[in-house]
Amino acid sequence: MKRRRLIWILMIVMLICLAGGLAVYVTIGRQVNLVGMWGGGSETTLQAPPGFEVELFASGLRGPRFIAFGPDGVLYVADRGNNRIAMLPDADGDGRADDILSFADNVPSPHSLVYHEGAWYVGVPSGVVRLEDTDGDGRADVQTTLIDTFTPPGQHSTRTVIFLTDGRMALAAGSTCNVCNETDPRRAAITVYDSPVGQATATGERVFATGLRNAVGLAIHPETGELWASNNGRDLMGDDLPPETIYIVRDGLHYGWPTCHSGDVIDPDMGSADSCVGVEPPIAEMQAHMAPLGMAFYTGGAFPAEYQGDLFIAMHGSWNRRVPVGYKIMRLPLDGSTPTGPAEDFVTGWLKEDGTADGRPVGLAVGPDGALYISDDKAGLIYRVVARP
Repeated sequence: MKRRRLIWILMIVMLICLAGGLAVYVTIGRQVNLVGMWGGGSETTLQAPPGFEVELFASGLRGPRFIAFGPDGVLYVADRGNNRIAMLPDADGDGRADDILSFADNVPSPHSLVYHEGAWYVGVPSGVVRLEDTDGDGRADVQTTLIDTFTPPGQHSTRTVIFLTDGRMALAAGSTCNVCNETDPRRAAITVYDSPVGQATATGERVFATGLRNAVGLAIHPETGELWASNNGRDLMGDDLPPETIYIVRDGLHYGWPTCHSGDVIDPDMGSADSCVGVEPPIAEMQAHMAPLGMAFYTGGAFPAEYQGDLFIAMHGSWNRRVPVGYKIMRLPLDGSTPTGPAEDFVTGWLKEDGTADGRPVGLAVGPDGALYISDDKAGLIYRVVARP
């Protein structure tokens, strides 16, 4: 009798949530079921490989983009729809966020964030802001605008900030267009700055690498210290061109855009016969239009040994392809910096058979617990992928 009553209660709650356009989620084994996301009345099941489970860590965010763990072990989120940096503590260690706390409000459309020497650095459309909690109360009380010159934002408004191993700050800014000749050399490029620690503004600006149409994901290789980037290829070249790419980004190199794509595809509008001569090739290629965003090298201690050092990539998903692709997490197996095979599916299920998707993965982070955390800016959720014996 009690079991039957519980089932009826759950059904009533689900119907109420569906009527209100809310998300109902159920964790079953190694799957997370998202029922009726955005009031669609449908069901999405997220699946991971055998030996892994996908769990729900947090809900109630608005367009969460990149995520990162702070030195306090708390997950911080660029909660773009709320113009804030959110904190998701899990003090009891049960694998679910205890609450959603605000670390900093009035942060304009934050996309990326990185902790460096006592402060958080956040990529916003106009550049970079620094957030400091000087009194230790868990809230940022000092917000400093370090860069405010990437205006107007153009077609690609996200800014991804990261620190190189020598302490310099790097910032990726996508192109202002699908394909064109940029007037600002910092667009479709990665720019570096002197260490901004203790500075009121960023100095020493210098273009580091060019020809990257929209390098949204940046990560530092844990062994070599080199900068890696995920790059979103141009549109309107058909369903299968050009490939999405992963690059090792080196100082002074050109990666092709707008005349050459993925090292060997000449642009039909801007290119010529020699456009790909001398262009740096990608370290990996993937299906066109999957939109690779966040990346994370696995450095935790909870996944099986064969996953150590591998690169995980969030595929945000296509928007202009006849048959949609992406909407998943992929794994690029590596031996050091060398891929040992093509990128393969790791977490799937957001994209359904009818071509619709109830979620879009964006950011990735490896937690202190060794789990892989994933943000979803469509569903407003954070997932947690854990290894189970």
